[in-house]
Amino acid sequence: MALRIGRRRGGAEREAAAQGHMTVVEHLGELRRRIFISLGAILVGASICFFFTPQIIAFLTTFYRESLDRRVVNELIFTGPADAFLLRLKIATYGGIVLAMPVWLFQIWRFVTPGLNPREKRFAVPFIVSAIVLFTLGGFVAFLTLKPALRFLLGIGGNDLQPLLTGTSYLTLVALMIVAFGISFEFPVVLVFLLLARVLTTEQLRRWRRWALVLITLFAALITPSQDPYSLLFMAAPMYLFYESSILIGRMLKR
Repeated sequence: MALRIGRRRGGAEREAAAQGHMTVVEHLGELRRRIFISLGAILVGASICFFFTPQIIAFLTTFYRESLDRRVVNELIFTGPADAFLLRLKIATYGGIVLAMPVWLFQIWRFVTPGLNPREKRFAVPFIVSAIVLFTLGGFVAFLTLKPALRFLLGIGGNDLQPLLTGTSYLTLVALMIVAFGISFEFPVVLVFLLLARVLTTEQLRRWRRWALVLITLFAALITPSQDPYSLLFMAAPMYLFYESSILIGRMLKR
């Protein structure tokens, strides 16, 4: 009799978990498990990128050299014995986060999907694919912005100031720009998810157009690490287009 009751309880718990009815402790355990999986994937990606860091550095420094006048020193330097090693670790970590993106995006989706109905859970693959494509697009736009941004930043002081950058400061700037643009280009994914979860409606998005434009501009001004007008424009304009496209997608989904 006790065995039957235990089986019934176990089945009821599994059914409740499948339907998204979990206790706080179970939610925390689920969150911890998915964080560990994501960190493991990032560690594997970082280990792979660590061996290819010299090639990554060589590629990224070409933008710096091409944005400078040939009359000035165009080599990056480091000032501490451990700076080069720490920079290599930092680049490997950024690369690991990017390479592990399919894994941790899937973990995020699986963590939040218990609150969605079965029809909405089918958007898992489009959600992950679109997030990866948009992040890649954001990184590509960051590279397009990098040269004019560097010319502006390195030349704004006039001819009396000559740049002599450390590898850490330059490559950190490049990595942050890629991350900033990649995150900003996830904007439509977030909006569509909020529409699916019925947190927002297309009617609300239409009413908030003017405020959205202002907030997008402020967001772009704050998140761009270079703080130059080119990066602001190249980030704010696509984000507003994404905002309008989210309204169209919401109409198609009848939200």
